[in-house]
Amino acid sequence: MDLLAKSYTADDDDGPQHEAEDQNLDNSSPDSSPTRIALPSKSSAPKVDDTTLALAIANTNDKPIDPIQHVVPFNPTYDQLWAPIYGPAHPYAKDEESVAGKKEGLQTELTEEQKKYAEEYAKKKGEEKGAAEKGEFVTDKSTFHGKEERDYQGRSWIAPPKDAKATNDHSGMDTKVKIWDVFNSGKCMRTYMGHSKAVRDISFCNDGTKFLTAGYDKNIKYWDTETGQVISTFSTGKIPYVVKLNPDDDKQNILLAGMSDKKIVQWDMNTGQITQEYDQHLGAVNTITFVDNNRRFVTSSDDKSLRVWEFGIPVVIKYISEPHMHSMPSISLHPNTNWLAAQSLDNQILIYSTRERFQLNKKKRFAGHIAAGYACQVNFSPDGRFVMSGDGEGKCWFWDWKSCKVFRTLKCHEGVCIGCEWHPLEQSKVATCGWDGLIKYW
Repeated sequence: MDLLAKSYTADDDDGPQHEAEDQNLDNSSPDSSPTRIALPSKSSAPKVDDTTLALAIANTNDKPIDPIQHVVPFNPTYDQLWAPIYGPAHPYAKDEESVAGKKEGLQTELTEEQKKYAEEYAKKKGEEKGAAEKGEFVTDKSTFHGKEERDYQGRSWIAPPKDAKATNDHSGMDTKVKIWDVFNSGKCMRTYMGHSKAVRDISFCNDGTKFLTAGYDKNIKYWDTETGQVISTFSTGKIPYVVKLNPDDDKQNILLAGMSDKKIVQWDMNTGQITQEYDQHLGAVNTITFVDNNRRFVTSSDDKSLRVWEFGIPVVIKYISEPHMHSMPSISLHPNTNWLAAQSLDNQILIYSTRERFQLNKKKRFAGHIAAGYACQVNFSPDGRFVMSGDGEGKCWFWDWKSCKVFRTLKCHEGVCIGCEWHPLEQSKVATCGWDGLIKYW
């Protein structure tokens, strides 16, 4: 009973207080907001004096920010933040300070010394750019080694005697091209010097009065055989591996060149313009051989394929590539124009038809020589009865065309016998050349 009495007395004591609170809640309007305690505002940013800030902005004068500064005492604008950094003063600027990348304050007129220096510098840069794009420049010259350029009847030294060929051409690693008198004296008649690096290929026009040379200096030169003058020079900035004139008499101005950048480029030598590009090979182009009355030509490449093109149309009409094929660095046309002989780098000479299908003649295969790794020239006798090729051991091999058997071998050179040519009129004579630097006439 005492505990209950105490609890009641405690409730009685709190009663008036609760009543007062309830009364206050009843009297409060619904629109009234609760009472809030006002506290002083605080900020983590340092205090900035408005006067100091105004002075700092006034002193900037819209100058770019110095990248050496570690502290920026003002808020930079967008233009100041992204302005180009300070660079060295321009030597010809009027102002002492110049922002790098801006061409302000340049003198309108240069002194004579400055003009001279600028012209020399521009000329030098232009020559360097031209040499990089077109190939190396060398002064063209020619030397005649014979007694006289014309005989007592007024005939030129290149005029062949009756029923005989007078000259034989030779290109060398010494950057020179030489022509030799085969019929009479056997001496060198003229030297043509115009390339700065080794001469890769030579191609004569039909009458022999002009010829093309391709050099590792990236230039193709068109020479006058008699005078030794360079008529014109062509270049794409790439090394020409093979040059060929169109054999048609009415197209002797058309030049084809197989380049190191996998293209065959066609020039019109009258205008000096590139008229066509044949771009299908996957490797450097090694040979160009005209077939089918010069309406088509066959090309071989480091990509181990043969491609047949219609002249003037940059679309392959026949693509010959087999898994067992090797690269064919030398191709020769049979005198009856029905067959192609291709020097394959697996030590054999393969025969392809020049008819529509360009099929491999499996019945004709010439082997026995070691030519792997060397671009040994393959050739036919003028009557088509024999096939001839050099090899890597200095020998010259002769095969019978009908039986495909070895007819004879000659030990011609010390080292590689790289080239061989049959005399077009005196069919018992051949010329060979080797890496020993000799040309031999057999």
